Amino acid sequence: MTSNSNNNSPFAWLGLLKWSLAYSDGTRPTSEEFKPMSNEDMEFLEKVMKEGIIDEGERMKEILRSLTEGVESVMNASVVEGEEEKRKEISEDDMFDLFQELRDIVEQIDYARAFMAMGGITFLLGCATTEGNIPKSIRKASLSVLATMCQNNPPVQLNLLEVGHMPQLIQMFFDYSQTDENADAVDDSVREKVVQTLSASIRGHSMAEQIFCQNEHGKTMLRIGLGMPHASNPATADRPWAKPSVQLRKRSLFLLKALLTADEVTSERIMQYESFVSFVCTHEINPEWEEEAEIREMGLEMLTELIARHHVPVNVPAAGTIIAQHKNSIASVGVKRIEEIKCLEESSEEREYAMVELEAWEQLMVTLSKIDDTLPNCSVCVGDDITSSVLD
Repeated sequence: MTSNSNNNSPFAWLGLLKWSLAYSDGTRPTSEEFKPMSNEDMEFLEKVMKEGIIDEGERMKEILRSLTEGVESVMNASVVEGEEEKRKEISEDDMFDLFQELRDIVEQIDYARAFMAMGGITFLLGCATTEGNIPKSIRKASLSVLATMCQNNPPVQLNLLEVGHMPQLIQMFFDYSQTDENADAVDDSVREKVVQTLSASIRGHSMAEQIFCQNEHGKTMLRIGLGMPHASNPATADRPWAKPSVQLRKRSLFLLKALLTADEVTSERIMQYESFVSFVCTHEINPEWEEEAEIREMGLEMLTELIARHHVPVNVPAAGTIIAQHKNSIASVGVKRIEEIKCLEESSEEREYAMVELEAWEQLMVTLSKIDDTLPNCSVCVGDDITSSVLD
């Protein structure tokens, strides 16, 4: 975080303490030498008090003004001769530091709403998505602040919906994805931030969740983020594709899990994402495809929760139906993985690290065995013999 001035120091209170001690060293009662404070001393005290307390509201305004000037300076690459000296120059590093400071401030819900009232959302969204000379680091910093502002903050989430943030951010995701015209466009560091911001703006807000689930481009974005093959498009089915970064896969699966396990989820939504649930069953929990343990654990937890919801009549029987189609393959992978973990050396770091996945697998296998045999397309079920063997 950048410092405003040498005087505005976090140690200003230490100076105040030293000044106070100078008038009372403890050797005699201060009442014996008490005298009215001089104007000079009063001014000094007021200055220390003012500089020792930061007004976060005013600081947000200062940051917004500085960032606005900095972005304008970057975007207006061609400057009329003679005007350059009038423009306040702010380096990319200074702008990044300001964004970091702003993110720390808006972590508090009330300050996030206050910054929204200043027009901060429009600025941040424009800074992230507007075409021009804005550095990639500044775009990502803008998205980080947006994600922090809207997480678990319904008024901010609603404001983002009102300004139409979803199409803009989804298009930004595609802009940094591989295309026939630009094979070098891929940048997972940007796509990770886009998915993070969309996830924070959607999760826990029923209207936002519903709007996103009805957006076909949003589903395509998740498909790419998870690393799902392009089999749905014959023209690109055979095209080689690079597996997304671990962080992008993780954020995409986290958003998918939130959408399919939300309080107001319906069978219709589950069926819209049928291919995604199947992909989790066949790929995301399989260590032969997904090498990241945390992603496998998230996939296992998602399937267990979806199956559990199947047994609640008012909820989503569609989830259990989809997962039941993959019971044999899930059981096969599960038995093998559980045995692998149990064969690890006792008290080893690898064994300790794998215990979370082991517990997730055991819980899924038990839950999986309870799916009704009468479900359509479920010819073979995981019986008690399998679950008892893996839990021994």
